Amino acid sequence: MPPYYDSLISKLIIHGKTRNECLMRLRRAIEEYVIGGIETTIPLHQRLVNAADFINGDYDIHWLERFLATAS
Repeated sequence: MPPYYDSLISKLIIHGKTRNECLMRLRRAIEEYVIGGIETTIPLHQRLVNAADFINGDYDIHWLERFLATAS
């Protein structure tokens, strides 16, 4: 996408009665999500929702930086 457009092309909102239910729905939704023609962050989000720290809610404001550094 050209830099003068908003990079937000889509938003996915998940809801459920429990965190576990939301995570299960989120995993399924991300697996089924299709956006064609451009690169997206869907593969990153697929990795994020399967990370043990994320699943357990054991993260802080620096967690993503550490996750990305160790994933490289």
